Amino acid sequence: MKSFFIAAFLLTSVLSASSQDLKKFKLYDPAADAAAGIEAAITQARQSGKNVLIQVGGNWCIWCARFVEFVKADKKIDSLQDASYVVYHLNYSPENYNKDLLKKYQYPQRFGFPVFLVLDKNGALLHTQNSAYLEEGKGYSRDKVIDFFRDWSPRALDPATYKE
Repeated sequence: MKSFFIAAFLLTSVLSASSQDLKKFKLYDPAADAAAGIEAAITQARQSGKNVLIQVGGNWCIWCARFVEFVKADKKIDSLQDASYVVYHLNYSPENYNKDLLKKYQYPQRFGFPVFLVLDKNGALLHTQNSAYLEEGKGYSRDKVIDFFRDWSPRALDPATYKE
């Protein structure tokens, strides 16, 4: 009986901690015109020589919130993201699943959430990243996220980088 109460307490603690993490997390806008938002990100990427990083998820998604906080908390990762990407948060929720856009990007929701799309400065899909491959324990792997950001940066895809 004692173990039942301990298990119930732990479950309640985990659930309340998760809900507390999400109370302030409001990066996704279900009412947004996502196609226009992505076009604006593409325009900004073209002007700045960056790629577009689309994080697909929702305000309901604890792993989406964890990723954003993980990036912000690590100056090196935050700098890598800022240097190479224009970030857009594409909503996926009952209020707006953005089905047409996700169809255009080959149904990335099949990987769960968050899922990341990397577009070049012209809006072409370069890569779809399953975030599970970036995880480590109850969070994200610093090395894996750094590798992901570097591997899909404009510099990594620039043929001039590989001239001998």
